[in-house]
Amino acid sequence: MSKFIFLVDDSSTMLMSVRATLEMNGYKVETASDGTDALERLKSLDPDLIITDINMPKMGGMELIKALRAISKFRFTPILTLTTESESAKRDEAKRLGATGWLVKPVPAAELALVLKRILPGA
Repeated sequence: MSKFIFLVDDSSTMLMSVRATLEMNGYKVETASDGTDALERLKSLDPDLIITDINMPKMGGMELIKALRAISKFRFTPILTLTTESESAKRDEAKRLGATGWLVKPVPAAELALVLKRILPGA
């Protein structure tokens, strides 16, 4: 059974690109365009991993991570950030809020695949 990844980004181009990479590597993928959309959609979903952008309208990635960690079913779900931000202070804040890892865009497909294999054993 393939692992299920939920991808959150306000860029339709980024969603399309990362989704294609993930699907080519055998993952099932669902998407949302911002944190608010993600929280609503995740009420009925149970992904193996969540990947989120940081800078988005309505609700950004930091707020999303905080909100997800407050929901019992997402307390231990791995959450990766995939963002253009590279500041160590932002990374530290994301980690404090519960992010599992931090990737800076653009991430080469091969590198993303390696990171996912480490985070999702058996994937």
